Amino acid sequence: MTESMKTSKWRERTFVLIVVLQVLFLFGLAGSYYAIDVYGKDIVLETAPIDPRDLFYGDYVILNYEISRIQKSHIAGVDKEAEKGDKLFVGMRPQGEVYELKQAYLEKKPEIASDEVVLEGIVDYAFKEEVRVKYGLERYYVPEGTGRAIEEIREGIKVKVNVAPWGKAKISE
Repeated sequence: MTESMKTSKWRERTFVLIVVLQVLFLFGLAGSYYAIDVYGKDIVLETAPIDPRDLFYGDYVILNYEISRIQKSHIAGVDKEAEKGDKLFVGMRPQGEVYELKQAYLEKKPEIASDEVVLEGIVDYAFKEEVRVKYGLERYYVPEGTGRAIEEIREGIKVKVNVAPWGKAKISE
């Protein structure tokens, strides 16, 4: 076998390997999203909707959760202050039908009670006394023309969220 044939075979195998890895990565992304349904726990969160409109996607509601604003005194774990971009693990416990903040951590808390969940978020803004956290659950698309009606309700909106054991979540209802 000549040197050019060896190089050609090596390139071909490398190309096939790269394509296979990309396909596996895409399946992994899709699988992790659906794994939340299988392994996740349904919880209910309270929110207040705001109704914007997107020219390409139509009506959607921005959901402003109670747990999106966390007092810095409720953040434990590390001696440093929470800053924009920090990962935050928010422990929640049931208070009746709705889940509420128990404690937030800058590092993952290993032990929680069986009825509690930990939701992973990112610090969006850090103010003097509180932080604003995004969970990836803030935008919910609604049927065309219904966004304004949902916005007018303003209070008492409850959203069912499915939270996976690793902290990722998605709106289920």
